[in-house]
Amino acid sequence: MQDDGSMKSARVLCRKVVLSKEPGIQWLIGSPFFPPFTIASTFRCLHYQSDDPFSPDYNKEADDLKISLLRGFEVIGALLIGDTCEEKAAVKATIASRRMRTYLFGGGENRDLIGATADLTTGSIEFFVLGPGSTVVPTKLDEVVYEDDPEKFFWQNGCLLRCELPIKLPIFIPTDKEPDIEEIISSTIVAAATKFTDQQVVYIVGGAISQSEENDSREVILRSGDLDVQADLSDIKHATDTVQEFDKNTITCSYFCSNNKSFSSVATQSADTVQVTIFLNQSASIPKAAPMADYYPAAKPARMSVISFNLDVLCFASKNLPVASALSKLIVPGLIDQLNTMKKMFMPTHSIKHPVLRPYHFAPPGLLHPTTAVYELSFGETEIKQAEVRRSLHLRLGLPLDRPLLRLANALTFGHAKDKTIRSSSQLLKDVHTGIPSSGVSVGYTTLVEGSYEYYHYLQDGFDDCGWGCAYRSLQTIISWFRLQHYSSIDVPSHREIQQALVELGDKEPSFMGSREWIGAIELSYVLDKLLGVSCKIINVRSGAELPEKCRELALHFETQGTPVMIGGGVLAYTLLGVDYNDASGDCAFLILDPHYTGADDLKKIVNGGWCSWKKAVDSKGKHFFLHDKFYNLLLPQRPNMV
Repeated sequence: MQDDGSMKSARVLCRKVVLSKEPGIQWLIGSPFFPPFTIASTFRCLHYQSDDPFSPDYNKEADDLKISLLRGFEVIGALLIGDTCEEKAAVKATIASRRMRTYLFGGGENRDLIGATADLTTGSIEFFVLGPGSTVVPTKLDEVVYEDDPEKFFWQNGCLLRCELPIKLPIFIPTDKEPDIEEIISSTIVAAATKFTDQQVVYIVGGAISQSEENDSREVILRSGDLDVQADLSDIKHATDTVQEFDKNTITCSYFCSNNKSFSSVATQSADTVQVTIFLNQSASIPKAAPMADYYPAAKPARMSVISFNLDVLCFASKNLPVASALSKLIVPGLIDQLNTMKKMFMPTHSIKHPVLRPYHFAPPGLLHPTTAVYELSFGETEIKQAEVRRSLHLRLGLPLDRPLLRLANALTFGHAKDKTIRSSSQLLKDVHTGIPSSGVSVGYTTLVEGSYEYYHYLQDGFDDCGWGCAYRSLQTIISWFRLQHYSSIDVPSHREIQQALVELGDKEPSFMGSREWIGAIELSYVLDKLLGVSCKIINVRSGAELPEKCRELALHFETQGTPVMIGGGVLAYTLLGVDYNDASGDCAFLILDPHYTGADDLKKIVNGGWCSWKKAVDSKGKHFFLHDKFYNLLLPQRPNMV
């Protein structure tokens, strides 16, 4: 925020400002729809000239940011990490951000930019501002406000605009001489990009109305002549300003947004999304509607091939922004940028048999707004080159490198049916531990499973496994966790498929198939390794009395791995979802998901019946949950180191 001309302050929305402990540069991202000096996110600089961590390769950085950074967001400054002199570092950061804006937007802007510095020793961050004419003396910001509810700040007055546009381009290749295929393809794509601003273009704009507003369908048709090409986004009212009634002749994005949305817990997945459809009215001058055929005369003998691009552009806008301005300043430039990006990815192939390029939008944890990636899927998303692309994106966004957050299954779907490459979720109960009563441990340190899982228990799917299938059910719950975290796309195996895997491994004889024999932690580790490639750590305890001694080790597991744990042994098998432990008193509790439940999938019945609940090692009546005369094995699946 900015109070007046004499006092300048910044608002920080991102939960995590410093993304890396290594010296280098991070781009500070804001929006023309936010008040000045509002930092929405930070993107780590990955490309540098030579080995200097403070000299970006602006060409490569601009190419990447044009893909990943949604239109409606912009570079408003830079953060230098590890430079000791604050003011000089701030100047260096501001100059870098100004040059980055030149590569992204053409430069020539008269505006203040932020230069920030981070001290890796103390962890402190200082924010400065540098005017467009100054290269020496930065001004330290008077105040830095860290927003308590950045999601609400983002989406209460902001929305997304999305435009999907599949295009097919005819390529004519001369047969009488060696063709310059690269030049032919490049000129064809450039010509296609110019059509987005053609006077014959028609835009249909529609709103993502909620179920309660289904009868209030809203749709508007605009033509190229209706677009506000002179609009300057910096003149639009900021998102924190009160939404005013718009003139009836000036339709704003708010016209297409839901009126019934609650902003108590808004997330990207539930943000308003305005859909834009583009048509090129080629038949505008033809008086009669009739089937048409396009004729493309070739001056010389040639063969024709068709290349296809599936454009999918996502933009961010204030709800106060006129739709005409949104189309001219966000959607159209976004389409052109994405087509040019695909051209650069396409050209190195030097072949008409071009790669399968597809844009996807993601909202990974920790990032308040979506980001876009263009993937080359000719060889599938598990191909090594594609994994390197995802790893680079993880580094840029400050995401962990041991979990898949930017795979196809993580992509936003905007309320539509998922792509056929993305599996649909089952109807089983998920995350049944959410909202259960506290553990009862005084001043305990609680660690829990990270992510979602499905609850598997006795008698599900009409299969009677009472008395022998508890370990199978625990394994199914564990595998469901790996599926829902997108580490694996295999179906959760049935009891028979689990038995078959053990027979194929040589751990069991063929007679094991179809039997009701128990399995334990060791067998589960074999199956996880065979079916998912997941390794496991096993903790052996001679008696249930020793289990509280393992709480510290279990807490570390949930902090670092976050996977469900199977507890098996001489009696029963359980799934462990967390521990609560007081290191000083030794008091502890275990969050148990019990697979022995035989009822219907009724969450209230399961929680009230204690089938998912905290279990004290010794309850208030002195009863031990874990038997002292039985051994136990704990299976701790390890999170694969992959993206």
